[in-house]
Amino acid sequence: MRIAIDAMGGDHAPLCNVQGAISAAKEWPDIEVLLVGDRAVLEPLMNEKPVNLKIEHASEVIEAEDEPVKAVRRKKDSSMVVAGRMVKEGTADAMISAGNTGALMTTGLLVVGRMEGIERPGLAPMIPTIDDRGVLALDLGANMDAAPEHLAQYAMMGSIYRTKVHGLKQPRVGLLNVGTEAKKGNELTKAAYPLLEQLPVHFVGNVEARDVLSGACDVLVCDGFAGNILLKSLEGTAGTLFSILKQEFTKTFMNKMAAAVLMPSLRGLKSKLDYKEHGGAPLLGLSGLVVKGHGSSDAGAIKNAVRQARVALQSRLIESISQEISGKRVTE
Repeated sequence: MRIAIDAMGGDHAPLCNVQGAISAAKEWPDIEVLLVGDRAVLEPLMNEKPVNLKIEHASEVIEAEDEPVKAVRRKKDSSMVVAGRMVKEGTADAMISAGNTGALMTTGLLVVGRMEGIERPGLAPMIPTIDDRGVLALDLGANMDAAPEHLAQYAMMGSIYRTKVHGLKQPRVGLLNVGTEAKKGNELTKAAYPLLEQLPVHFVGNVEARDVLSGACDVLVCDGFAGNILLKSLEGTAGTLFSILKQEFTKTFMNKMAAAVLMPSLRGLKSKLDYKEHGGAPLLGLSGLVVKGHGSSDAGAIKNAVRQARVALQSRLIESISQEISGKRVTE
């Protein structure tokens, strides 16, 4: 298994990407890690080089502020585009990038290519839940607009992902909505509901945002606009909560004593809510495996993204989705 990492993408690139790649290569000797980026920049950062770690030179970088389509078309030797081309040509089995989300989506569409039968690939991160099962949510930002048929495709792909990668025998699929009744919602969700009922998935109906973290479903389906608002709201709430706790625990001596007692539990809670523990979000619906890392990913997050890609490759995720979609045309 050959996994390409966009070494130049992300807020902390390239150092954290190099460190994460080295850790992953040492942890899993059965994979080949391909660091894609400027060789002159990357080599001095490597204090060690496992035998299963190689550098693939790419002279350009797509920056966070670049316009996605123009950047992908003009910077053909950028680390992100080169990694995508490696997946397309079969010299890499998967790629990981913590860079510009729009550019990665464009790279997926224009370079890697869509899977046959899929109209809109979806960004599918894991959201932690109190039962530790987590919920795979898609689309959480790849497409701001969606048709009912796209939501049906997300349901199929999400269900297959949780079965193949996480081992769930019958993943529960829910539709993000403003109420649990079948007739609730806007025109999109009301049209999507009967489509999801007809799919060969375990559809449990509408799920309200307040029930997502309680584990109401294993796969949450929504359009990218509503999904991204949900994701950012959860991230903001978690960050604000821990800031408030920190302020309260440092106000008085007694509070500091209480904090010392509670600290192990609080660290566990923070770890449960930390995006770095989940690695990244796959762009489901492409003809190859593409994983989007959080923009502020550190070395641990990059390593976890490699772990995630490795499991998906072992499970033959892309092949399974392709076979299922071609056999059950959810666009019809």
